[in-house]
Amino acid sequence: MATPLNSTHLILFTRFPKPETTKTRLMPVLGPQGAADLQRQMTEHVTGQVRRFIATHPVTVTIWFDGGTAGQMKKWLGSDLNYRPQGPGHIGYRMHTAFKAAFTAGARAAVLVGSDVPGISPLILQKAFAVLTDDNMVIGPAKDGGYYLIGLGAATFSRIGQDLFDRCDWGRDTVFAETAAIAGKNGIDGMALEELADIDRPEDLPVWGHTRSQKKKNSAEKDISVIIPVLNEEKTLKETLLSVGRGRSRETIVVDGGSRDGTTALATALGAKVINGFPPRSRQMNKGAAAAAGDILLFLHGDTRLPERYHEHICRGADTPGFAAGAFRLRIDSPARVMGLVGKLANLRSCLMSLPYGDQGLFLTTERFWTAGGFADIPIMEDFELVRQLKKMGGKIVTLPTSVVTSSRRWASVGVLKTTLINQVVLAAYFSGIPPATIAAWYRSGRVLPGRGCLHRP
Repeated sequence: MATPLNSTHLILFTRFPKPETTKTRLMPVLGPQGAADLQRQMTEHVTGQVRRFIATHPVTVTIWFDGGTAGQMKKWLGSDLNYRPQGPGHIGYRMHTAFKAAFTAGARAAVLVGSDVPGISPLILQKAFAVLTDDNMVIGPAKDGGYYLIGLGAATFSRIGQDLFDRCDWGRDTVFAETAAIAGKNGIDGMALEELADIDRPEDLPVWGHTRSQKKKNSAEKDISVIIPVLNEEKTLKETLLSVGRGRSRETIVVDGGSRDGTTALATALGAKVINGFPPRSRQMNKGAAAAAGDILLFLHGDTRLPERYHEHICRGADTPGFAAGAFRLRIDSPARVMGLVGKLANLRSCLMSLPYGDQGLFLTTERFWTAGGFADIPIMEDFELVRQLKKMGGKIVTLPTSVVTSSRRWASVGVLKTTLINQVVLAAYFSGIPPATIAAWYRSGRVLPGRGCLHRP
């Protein structure tokens, strides 16, 4: 479960914009004053994004600065924020000092960002805090091999904080990889955000004029990130990934839960970005969403196939007034009449009750997903719970008129009647307040094959 925001700290690292000491690698192109001016503009931009974030999120903010004085910083950026000098030492030592100060002050989690990444936005910060827990780590990789953001829970910092900041070669382009490796060796689950560009060299300058936060795009131009959580899906994943190619998406992210077959090799060969995660499915999907760069997130099961030009259907659905989330109609891949009836009943539930399930391909904006808190960290019913949370927040749950096609393997292996009864019992148990862990344990004991989530596992 994510750490409450009122016990979190946001740390911003920056430098006072004094000529000759700021952005020195840009001075051959911009000159000393131009480089300092760019530093000033970028810091003001990121500080503005931070202010937008804290306007709706109770997070303690401290700006750790190099050069200048606290008085100069307050006069420049405002007296409503906290300021502390970074002090001497290499960058890793200074970052460790800042984190230590945050946790000493009582923070349960802290996130540190730099001021030279124009792509930092309230949504990026919201993502970071949403996935950050007491015992994991969130990191935002930069295109130059470093990172623009790192977040730690108190327990994580206590375990490996010193190693994270002392054992990296800060002058090389391997900082992100080294940090991730240190976390992995210590059993820390690292949640990676999308990659962003920082501005250190002359070739980075075009990024400043093309920040995502400055773009205004209508829904027809929005990018879609397809997120597919999997576990031993080698037999079905190929068709699913090929169906993703029938439309336009920004990226396909496959989050593997520990497959022992050829699932990950297949996904890589077909061009998907593969991320290693840990079950349950809710954590896998949250991890995929954290790494996604699209404006719309589409969560797809590993045995569900998308229709032709699905992106157009999704964008039209997102244009619906009051749109909160959406899903496709469901069609089961079987010629049996009873399977057609099962699909019709699922579509009636989805349309009349505004209650689609995960095997229908849930989609929503990235901002709405993280505002809702992402998927609850529960081992079953995570899609149902997200839809219920979205309905509480207000807005319309859209069921598209076109269908996805999902595998009939669960119904074929367990039986239509038995599968239907199991689904209804699980739903009743959830509504009656039985803990999801208990329901999941019971569900697994029902001789149901592993691999898919929520109410329709194969």
